[in-house]
Amino acid sequence: MDASVIYKSLAETFWINCRLFLLTLLFALPLGLLISFGSMSRIKPVAWFTKTVVWIIRGTPLMLQIIIIFYGPTLLGLFESSPWAFDDGRFYAATLAFIINYACYFSEIFRGGIQGVPAGQTEAGQVLGMTKSQIFFKVTLLQVTKRILPPMGNEIITLIKDTSLARVIANKEIIMMAQEYAPKGLIWPLFSTGLFFLAFVGILTVLFMWLEKKMNYFRV
Repeated sequence: MDASVIYKSLAETFWINCRLFLLTLLFALPLGLLISFGSMSRIKPVAWFTKTVVWIIRGTPLMLQIIIIFYGPTLLGLFESSPWAFDDGRFYAATLAFIINYACYFSEIFRGGIQGVPAGQTEAGQVLGMTKSQIFFKVTLLQVTKRILPPMGNEIITLIKDTSLARVIANKEIIMMAQEYAPKGLIWPLFSTGLFFLAFVGILTVLFMWLEKKMNYFRV
């Protein structure tokens, strides 16, 4: 079988991994920030509920969450037929699971970063007559970004590798595609998938190293 044809099929299916990665980041980052506010809320029922949800999501496998989101609505009798029975429905079911899962992980990173900012910074902003929103965006957020960049980078790098879990509900991502060549006596496509992930992770690693270097001026 022509190697160029195989690499083309691998590249096309890797786009599914990339789409899942990008959509998860796009929605999970802001959602994670909102969840972190819920976890830190002074309203105890809100904080308790948010922390419980985060605990459940972080304490169960992402693969299980994908399966539940895809099959759950029908098995629980909420719908007569699958709500995901449309073009790319399986992909969007996996995307929803990824967004919820990673938003909860990101929320803990945000929470740790926000709570790690000295209270004196907020008090200083109040003395200067700044509003709460001004203090958050002009004082707290700058320091939080510096603090959370390394752990956030680790989670984001893990995310691109986790996208292969989408195959559990028959999303033909790159590893699933490569595995189809194994019965034909070809093992190298499986090893080749590693090159795609290594290249992507390499780009992300360089990007985060550059970001950390750019933020070295801001000491915390």
